[in-house]
Amino acid sequence: MKTLTIRTTLAVFMLASFAFAQDKPSATATAPGCGLANTKFEVKTDSQQHPIAQPESGKALLYFIEDDTSFSSRPKPTTRLGIDGNWAGATQGNSYFYLSITPGEHHLCASWQSRVLLFSERKAAAAHFTAEAGRVYYYRVKNIWGQYSAADISLEPLDSDEGQLLMSKFAFSTFHPQK
Repeated sequence: MKTLTIRTTLAVFMLASFAFAQDKPSATATAPGCGLANTKFEVKTDSQQHPIAQPESGKALLYFIEDDTSFSSRPKPTTRLGIDGNWAGATQGNSYFYLSITPGEHHLCASWQSRVLLFSERKAAAAHFTAEAGRVYYYRVKNIWGQYSAADISLEPLDSDEGQLLMSKFAFSTFHPQK
């Protein structure tokens, strides 16, 4: 009887060890649009500027708009925005920037630069789309936190009219990598 119990116990431990040996997603796994995790930006915003650009010949134009109107805490998060595996820039508070992109499929990423709150649902969001030459695209990063909800981030395409409305109210973001 004792030998049977020992064998059963060993079998259970052996099966459990196989379960723990399975590949698990890395804690640092990111979406294809994100850049390196250790990249940080210094951001300045200007509420007096509201530049609007037009696409260069043969290119598309992409606006990233950070919307913190539902983020009920201070300081507002600094959000890095990436495209195709590289950080393109950052925003802070209700702000935006734009960049020229080549036509074709693109992978986007929005990620909080540092810890925002202890209880965060997600710290990054992702999307993909196909750009066409001569077109303008607007993506909103919505940062959310309220007294009765966990912090969260989302990345969603915007209608051009809504994008232009938000840009008229939000500050223009300039940035450079921290050294």
